[in-house]
Formats: sequence, C-alpha cells, structure tokens
Amino acid sequence: MKLARRRFLHLAAAVSALPAVSRVAMAQTYPTRPVHLIVGFAAGGPTDYFTRLIAQWLSERLGQQFIVENRVGGGSNIAAEAVVRAPPDGYTLLAVTLANAVNATLYDNLKFNFPHDIAPVAGNNRGPGVLVALPSFPAKTVPEFIAYAKANPGKINYASGGSGSASHLYGELFKVMAGVDLMHVPYRGGGPALLDLLAGQVHVMFDTLSTSIEHIRGGKLLAFAVTTAERSEALPNVPAMAEFVPGYSGSGWNGFGAPRNTPPEIVATLNKEINAGLADPSIGARFAERSVAPISMTPVEFGKFMAEETERWGKLIRTANIKPQ
Repeated sequence: MKLARRRFLHLAAAVSALPAVSRVAMAQTYPTRPVHLIVGFAAGGPTDYFTRLIAQWLSERLGQQFIVENRVGGGSNIAAEAVVRAPPDGYTLLAVTLANAVNATLYDNLKFNFPHDIAPVAGNNRGPGVLVALPSFPAKTVPEFIAYAKANPGKINYASGGSGSASHLYGELFKVMAGVDLMHVPYRGGGPALLDLLAGQVHVMFDTLSTSIEHIRGGKLLAFAVTTAERSEALPNVPAMAEFVPGYSGSGWNGFGAPRNTPPEIVATLNKEINAGLADPSIGARFAERSVAPISMTPVEFGKFMAEETERWGKLIRTANIKPQ
C-alpha cells in the first residue's frame, strides 16, 4: 500500500509539473513559425513604421519572420480585438499605442478590456507633440497665445486628427490647464488637418512633432512649445509647454502587447530581444530622424505605464466629455 501510494504521489507531482515544463520548452524553441504583429493603423504611418523596424530586428534575431499586418478601423479597436481573441501562444502580437489607452474610456461598447486582456510585452518609443501655427499668427509665444485666447474666447480654432486622437487630447489638456476656450475642429487624420493649417483654414494645431518638424525648420510653421515635460533634442530652442503651464505633459507612444495568459517565458524572450533592438545604434538613429526616443522597459514596467496612461487620459476624456466621431 505504501509503495503504491508513493508511486501515485510521484506520478501526480510529475503530471502537475508538465505545464511548467512544456512552457519552458516552448520558450526555448520559440518561435518555430512566423509571428504576426497587428497594427491598427494604415501602412506608412508612424506606428506602422516603428513596428516594422522592430519586426525586421526580431526576424533577424529570432530566425522567423515577424510579419506586420495592418488592420485599420475603429480607431485601432479592430486590431486590438483581433489580438485579444488570438491564442495566447506568442504568435500574434499587438502594436500597442496611446490610442488603445484612450479608447478604453472613449468607447462604451468595447468587447474587451484593454488593460486586462492585453499582456504587456515591451515598449517601443515615445515622442512629443508640438503646438504650431502659421508665422502670421498674432501671438508668438505661449504666454502671448494664452493672453490672446483669453481675450478672444471661442474664436481660436485648433485642428486635430480626430476626436480622441493625441492631437485632440493635447488641445483639451491645454484648455483645462491654461484656462482657455478654444474651438476644436476634428479631421479624419493628422495629414488633412496639417494641410488645412498650412493653407490657413485653421488657426493652430497640436501636431506630432515628427510630421511638423520640417515645416518648423523651413519657417512655414511657428512652434510655440512641445507637449512633453522637457524640451526635445530635435528642437532644443523650442520650450516645453510645462515651462509656462506647470504640470502639462503629453506624448505619443507605442509598444508591444500579447493576448492575456501568453506564457511569461515567451514574453521574457520578446522583451529581451526588443530591448536589445532599442539599444542598437542603427535603430536609435532611425528613431532620432523621426524625433522620438526609445522606451526600454520590463513587461512589469510597461504594464504599469499602460495602466497609468489609461487612467490619466480617461480622466481627461470624462472631464472634457469627449466622444468618438
């Protein structure tokens, strides 16, 4: 009886250890087939560009193709839901962006819970926005702009890439913190908004620095301030908004996520290789060309960052009563 019982206990212990052993084995051989990176925005855009840089790096490092798929629609919700519903095996990943954190509050009827259903894998990069206008605009500095806006409440309009976009949030945050009344003019994307700003159809825009920087350097646009807490190395002479509006800070960012319950060993493998790519000088140079900086984080750090961004922008969306288009 004792011998039989002992054999049973050994067998039970062996069986209970199988999932852990199989996970370790899976991580040691991962990946054994192509991995799909789902991007919720069109090919050629910033998220697509930065995701493809890392996808190429991972393909070379891990010996399997990391294929970028663009699934556009729903403000990136279609892509996020596709990853949430995918098997948690490390072969379907999401290009996580600020939009995912914003959408968690912006949309009432999502079929998934972003902070809960997407496992954080690694950061990618982070970049500032910038408040710009034509050089003919009456104000030339942030204090002058605030004074002019207060003297003309509701008469200054600002363009954005759409309701709930980063450019919209930067503007609403500025309105709340600077105590000014600006009129929001949403467009279907940052490109059309910038074109109308350059044509003089709107007064100002909180644009992504990477898309405005050449116009700023060429003298076609006046830059009041960048939206990050500190000045950008790309435009060191342009002040940070926080220098005039204490506590103001906003930036666009992206990273990588996976379906919840993806084996931590696989997440660790991806995190290690992605962070190695972010430290590579050639990728760093490509980032600098686009006025962004790499954000190297552990999965825990990136998860905390995602949760903080979701909560922070969620508060603004509720305060400003922002609704999707």
